[in-house]
Amino acid sequence: MHAILGISAYYHDSAAALVVDGRIVAAAQEERFTRQKHDASFPAAAIRACLRQAGLRVSDLACVVFYDKPWVKFERLLETYLAFAPRGFRSFLTAMPVWIGEKAHLSRVLRRELAALEPGTPSPTLLFGEHHESHAASAFYPSPYPRAAVLCLDGVGEWATGSVWLGDGNTLEAKWEMRFPHSLGLLYSAFTYHAGFKVNSGEYKLMGLAPYGEPRYVDTIFRHLIDLKNDGTFRLDMAYFDFATGLTMTNRRFDALFGGPPRAPESPLTQREMDLARSVQVVTEEIVLRLAGTIHRELGVDALCMAGGVALNCVSNGRLLREGPFRHIWVQPAAGDAGGAIGAALNVWHRYLGKARPVPGDGRDSMSGAYLGPRNDDADVQAFAASRGLPHYRFDDAELLAEVAARLAAGEVVGWVQGPMEFGPRALGNRSILGDARSPKMQQTMNLKIKFRESFRPFAPAVKREAVSDWFDFDGDSPYMLMVADVAKGRCQAMTPADAALFGIDQLNVARSEIPAVTHIDYSARLQTVSRDTNPRFWALLDAFEGLTGCPVLINTSFNVRGEPIVMTTEDAYRCFMRTGIDALVVENHLFVKSEQPSLLGDGAWRSEFVLD
Repeated sequence: MHAILGISAYYHDSAAALVVDGRIVAAAQEERFTRQKHDASFPAAAIRACLRQAGLRVSDLACVVFYDKPWVKFERLLETYLAFAPRGFRSFLTAMPVWIGEKAHLSRVLRRELAALEPGTPSPTLLFGEHHESHAASAFYPSPYPRAAVLCLDGVGEWATGSVWLGDGNTLEAKWEMRFPHSLGLLYSAFTYHAGFKVNSGEYKLMGLAPYGEPRYVDTIFRHLIDLKNDGTFRLDMAYFDFATGLTMTNRRFDALFGGPPRAPESPLTQREMDLARSVQVVTEEIVLRLAGTIHRELGVDALCMAGGVALNCVSNGRLLREGPFRHIWVQPAAGDAGGAIGAALNVWHRYLGKARPVPGDGRDSMSGAYLGPRNDDADVQAFAASRGLPHYRFDDAELLAEVAARLAAGEVVGWVQGPMEFGPRALGNRSILGDARSPKMQQTMNLKIKFRESFRPFAPAVKREAVSDWFDFDGDSPYMLMVADVAKGRCQAMTPADAALFGIDQLNVARSEIPAVTHIDYSARLQTVSRDTNPRFWALLDAFEGLTGCPVLINTSFNVRGEPIVMTTEDAYRCFMRTGIDALVVENHLFVKSEQPSLLGDGAWRSEFVLD
């Protein structure tokens, strides 16, 4: 047995992943244990959970690999400050103590933290990968393709902001890269910041806001901010940005270009923010399409794998699948830094140790549906309920599915906790809040009374894989909610002249299809296709719901409130259930009904526990 532990930490979304003899056996993000969203600390709890799942100890590990090289990142930091001097001196003074005190000595810090996990045990061999190398490995090695191009796009790793690779068998060959400060990820984050959302967590809000706007700033972006070449490579005009050396993303020249300073967080959204969101989304899609065309011509392969934060832009991914040159696209479900832990471990197994990479050939990846985290067993749920005297029901499988499907069909919102926790930013039917996609009021109810978040944000549909083309303009697999497609024309509803005349956020409550709760204002939806093979229990619930309603589609959103990590344990789920407007909670085979529970709602002061994202 050869066990490799991959670690991502100290920047954002720290995580651990365990690979045993080339197979991903466990992966988890630290935030789920600490309950601090985007927790960047050493993933001690995640490591313990991964080892516990595999029945291993630290002493059983052949090696531990960190997902990037901090000294190279430190070199980039110093060179950047020197290049921009004397600008950025205040930022330099802020950053240096952190690096000198800890990050520059990361090898020693990691050994100390690993030793604390199992005192008295010799430290395993410690290796360091490169940031984009870890991203590329996370994209290619778990993919279902024996040979593929790989595109990684993010903010910045050590120096790379975008990189292209060729994966073939167990090899991964670097082809070329784009370098800091010229970054598509940082360009998108600059607009995220200017729209009043939080960098490294609010980018998906900007993507969801984009359909409410008009692309009126696209020409301005291309004329002033970015010099885009035909091959998709580009350079940013750094006179408009502050992220290289400052404490903010943009500066006063950027403000002047786009008609004012950044929106204050939590203040009302205006049409300007919507238009900014639409414009940078259009620019992002154009860049990705040009890059994909270049890569396809250069490498001559039909499959593309993607990772890095930009790969979480499912609108761009959907357009690339529809219009781009590649026949097949696979995106790592934990495409951000957390997934670097998987990539780092797989990279050691295949590239460093030279181990073979078998590909099944049936189109399946090796991510196990991203269901790689810890689970709550039935006895744990029973013990939790008994220790608190909580009224609940226990059903066998068939009874449970019938009961939950009936409640969903009656308009109830159900918290659904089953099996292993998902790895990555999406709930995929194991730590989910579910609702009836046919309800015209469900989108607003879920946003305002359950998630406590902005009303404009869309919800994703979960649909039985074999029924996807009946409901959406899509006929393929999208198991990780990383592709956007239009609702099938036969399911759409024409708008009245009055509805069509609405503008911006006023368009929100217009029903556009038979499944209005998951149909965005541009008739699109962020799809999750659910396979009977990958998640038989969630598939069976969709099937039961279809049997009652004729509709195999449910709203599936992550089981948390705004600013909270996705729930992990029964206790996490019950607490969130009782603080929100969720009507019923299912954990494994146990059902808790809100109206029968003791009151735990309180006055809402608990919301201060979570920093708004």
